[in-house]
Amino acid sequence: MDSTALRQLLGGRRLSPAQRRIARYLLEHPQEAAFLGTVDLAERVGVSQASVTRFAFALGFETFPEFRAAVRSLVLTPTATAPAEELNEIQLLVETEIRNLRSLRDGLADPGPLREAAEALAASRPLPVMGLRVSAPLAHLFGYFAAKVHLDVRVLDFPGSLMEDGLTRAVDAGASWALAFALPRYPREMRDALVFAKRVGLRTVLVTDQPINPLTEHADLVLTAPVSSHFAFDSHAASTALCSALLHAMLAALPKERQASLDAFEAMASQREVFVAD
Repeated sequence: MDSTALRQLLGGRRLSPAQRRIARYLLEHPQEAAFLGTVDLAERVGVSQASVTRFAFALGFETFPEFRAAVRSLVLTPTATAPAEELNEIQLLVETEIRNLRSLRDGLADPGPLREAAEALAASRPLPVMGLRVSAPLAHLFGYFAAKVHLDVRVLDFPGSLMEDGLTRAVDAGASWALAFALPRYPREMRDALVFAKRVGLRTVLVTDQPINPLTEHADLVLTAPVSSHFAFDSHAASTALCSALLHAMLAALPKERQASLDAFEAMASQREVFVAD
């Protein structure tokens, strides 16, 4: 089964809570769901038959049978065989990340969702960037580079009331969007932060590993990159690449004078000899 293609089919869409439940069922039970009708699928998930039909429409299909045929073709696609050459244990672990990067690349064949998120973030001033626990370094990486071209980037890596204070101050200063990084395992405090962000009027872009997880229903836009769990600790190569892609797209969405500020920084850094010469 081509699970990567199935995730791509479901990713980058604005789904209602009922539709997210259907998507999660498809990801968890693809072999069964691919052969169910609207009534049976609705019963399995616990939603109405109309919700199943609207779900197919939301994914761009004119009819549910057309959607089911597409899912069936993905489910029945044989998995690619492993490379013939012998790889040692560590190489095989790295190979999982190579597959994740390929999955990310293929998922960006339609750059529309990425560009939509980048334009929204570029227009928000200030721009709060949230990341807790294992996701905090990625939030800081994004914030470090974004601050070179965006006038007001605020990285929030503290949970609870301090996170809420930071979001509230950002809204008071004019923020309209926030960016959140949430990689497994998903902290309860990040879910609470997303809920609070919506309460105070912020819309959110969520960078995570799956199109359907416990946090995606609380975000307005979701961007995904798979995480490798084969190492002793999770590896985030694809997530980091997605972070860089989002920065690249955000730079393109900023006004020309802000784009030019990147060249100004490089000139100043050279003048100050900030970096050791090659």
